[in-house]
Amino acid sequence: MTYNDRTFGILMIVLAVAYGWGATQLPAPFGGSEAVGPETFPLLLSVVLGLSSLYMIVRPDPDNAWPWSRTGIELVVAVVILVLYAALLEPLGFILSTTLAVGTLCWRMGSAPVRAYLTGAASGVVVFLVFNFALDLALPLGVLSFLEVS
Repeated sequence: MTYNDRTFGILMIVLAVAYGWGATQLPAPFGGSEAVGPETFPLLLSVVLGLSSLYMIVRPDPDNAWPWSRTGIELVVAVVILVLYAALLEPLGFILSTTLAVGTLCWRMGSAPVRAYLTGAASGVVVFLVFNFALDLALPLGVLSFLEVS
C-alpha cells in the first residue's frame, strides 16, 4: 500500500517548507551579509528534506506497513526524547541535555545503562569542544555555565 509513504511525504514537505521559511527569518549576522550565514545549514536541510519527501511521494515503497508493534512504540519514544532534548537544551545546556538524550536512546536500543550514559556524556563533551573551540560556535552551557572560560 503506497498510501503511507505518500501521506508521510506530504507531511514532510509541509515540514520542509515551514523549516525553510523559518530559516529565512533568522536575523542577519552583525556586520552585514555573509556568503554563509546562520540560515545556510537550515536551508540546506529543508531542501534535502523536501527532495527526499518528493521522492517518497513519486516512488513510494510497495511494502511499507507502518510498524505499530514494539518498533513503532520505540519510534514514538525516540521522537519524544528528541522533543525533550530540544526543550532542555537551553536550561540544562548542551552537554547535559546531550548526555541524557544520547544515553537514553542508547539504553533504549539495548546498551547497558552505565555504558549508554557514558557514551552520551562523551558525545556531549566531544561535540561541545569541537563546536566551541574548533568551529568557534558557542553552544549553551546551561547549569554548567560556571565552567565557562572568558
